[in-house]
Amino acid sequence: MPGVLPEGEPVPRDGSLPATATRAVGARGFGVYVHVPFCASRCGYCDFNTYTASELGGGASRETYADSVLAELALAARVLGDTPPPRVDTVFVGGGTPTLLPADDLARILDGIDRTWGLAADAEVTTEANPESVTPESLTTLRAAGYTRISLGMQSAAPGVLAVLDRRHSAGRATAAAREARDAGFDHVNLDLIYGTPGETAEDFAASLAQVVEAGVDHVSAYALIVEDGTRLAARMRRGELPYPSDDVAADRYLAAEEALGAAGFSWYEVSNWARSAAAACRHNLLYWTGADWWGLGPGAHSHVGGVRWWNVKHPSAYAARLAEGASPALARERLTSDEQHMEDVMLRVRLASGLPLDVLDEAGRAGAEQARDAGLLDAGAYARGLAVLTLRGRLLADAVVRDLLP
Repeated sequence: MPGVLPEGEPVPRDGSLPATATRAVGARGFGVYVHVPFCASRCGYCDFNTYTASELGGGASRETYADSVLAELALAARVLGDTPPPRVDTVFVGGGTPTLLPADDLARILDGIDRTWGLAADAEVTTEANPESVTPESLTTLRAAGYTRISLGMQSAAPGVLAVLDRRHSAGRATAAAREARDAGFDHVNLDLIYGTPGETAEDFAASLAQVVEAGVDHVSAYALIVEDGTRLAARMRRGELPYPSDDVAADRYLAAEEALGAAGFSWYEVSNWARSAAAACRHNLLYWTGADWWGLGPGAHSHVGGVRWWNVKHPSAYAARLAEGASPALARERLTSDEQHMEDVMLRVRLASGLPLDVLDEAGRAGAEQARDAGLLDAGAYARGLAVLTLRGRLLADAVVRDLLP
């Protein structure tokens, strides 16, 4: 979870929601996010809500973490009460490094979600993992517990790039872990890449893409390096030890990814995500991008139900203490106005290959869409069918297109 949170409004001690929020919970789908805030070490580029053992302090531990999550799950069930979601469509366990928890604890959390709300028969259940934090045995346990998808943080195949990012795994470990996950029976396997790291060459990135393809995964996420304030990487750049990322290099890397992945049978379905088939697309992320509801469990986790968004206290100790007192761990919340919901809908859905219906735009937005089409940023054929769909050039300039559609 990123570091800076809006101020928001207070949340009732029992976590109760306005009746208007729960009236149609799950109408667009319902997911559960579980944040596991533990890491063996801190990567230099990361500003997520994570803690190494030395940073935890008292009042929280990996050993008792699953119990705290299950306590919040019980609170969530009380909050939704008589208006529970029809079924849980997706579960995503992120971090941090979720697989630093024992596989049996991750299984216990998933079982708790199933007992509370019920998993849909075809539910997608994902856990993130660092390549060095899984074994064939732990993967087999997770698969048997009901996890169907795993997302492995590869980032790069180049040892020098991994060193700049402070990644601990060896260059070949990510693809080996992906094969182990396949052997354990996971339906879908994703590898994450980061491009544009200082010192990365075009050849480095080409080698990373080649390894991803050879690993036989069915999903790839590739993101340009973002330098976040407060990270070790940002400090190194301020001191002049490393150059700042180049937008031109990032664009070249993106084009290289599109070419290599396209040639290997992948198709983009979101600006930074490619899948071998529609079934391989991450349904949990699609749930976020299409305005569905989800409950976020864990310190710093965000939730969204019926236009109300809230976020939990960030430190695991404070999180555990609130739940031990029978109180909601939510720090604050905000009620999204119709204008805010429209803005987020446009910002997220225009990044999807399925496109944004033009009829959701106001007159100024439709004029902006026409200009974007004429500039080659929106696909003319899709536009004629009433959809705003980014061209390849439009994907490189997605933020500019959003500004056109939200003048």
